Amino acid sequence: MSQRSILTVSVERFGGAMFAGQEAQDLLAVEEPLQISAGTHQIALTMRTPGNDAELAAGFLFTEGILHNPTEIDRIDCGHNTATVNLRAGMEIRLDGTERNFYMSSSCGICGKASIDTLENAGCTTLPQGAWRISENLLRALPRKLREAQTVFERTGGIHASGLFTPDGELVLLREDVGRHNAVDKLIGRVFLDGKLPLRDYVLLVSGRTSFELLQKAVMGGIPVMAAVGAPSSLAVKTARRFGLTLVGFLRDDRFNVYSGASRIGGLGVAA
Repeated sequence: MSQRSILTVSVERFGGAMFAGQEAQDLLAVEEPLQISAGTHQIALTMRTPGNDAELAAGFLFTEGILHNPTEIDRIDCGHNTATVNLRAGMEIRLDGTERNFYMSSSCGICGKASIDTLENAGCTTLPQGAWRISENLLRALPRKLREAQTVFERTGGIHASGLFTPDGELVLLREDVGRHNAVDKLIGRVFLDGKLPLRDYVLLVSGRTSFELLQKAVMGGIPVMAAVGAPSSLAVKTARRFGLTLVGFLRDDRFNVYSGASRIGGLGVAA
């Protein structure tokens, strides 16, 4: 990520005689708005950490079902807090007859976003079963690998991450952002632009909790296994079970919960 993703500020440290009012410098993860547009349509305003803005715009438009193929894109122009996706000549996007304007905070994604029906209407189907499995030991090791690769978190302590892993536990792609949903959109946007979707042979790990918005993005990306270090929401679990996605929560080096699709995890019993 660019240097603009980190900001230095002055602070006063407190805590015992050693730090009583001591002046120091601290590093913060930057949070700024990004206006995402597709052609002449202003689609969304999201609060994000600058960097990988083209990926974020492309990933958001894909996971929202507005774009379906990278060949629809001519180029992506990124300015100061703007990302405009220019479509190929003759290409049009459908916005259900209305100008869709979303405001997204860095924490909540698209608040009030609809339901599982949205994914079914976008053509998402049940994910294939039985193609491969990931072992329990490898799964438990993923949070450590993700944490060790988080360069911005290492310096600021205040940013989320999404990581794409192979069933063998290899980290192949990492994106960081103050917003959990932005980190996932950046990751999926990169793969979308590279023409490598769907991600049938990968595990997605996120650093926080799992909401419906994140499950939506995983299903849109064709990801069969999603794990999180935090808890899933009830609608996230319902969505995972509807589309046959393996959903893991509270992932630690010594334990985890499986809320759906346990058959993809080696050493466990029957499918959820």
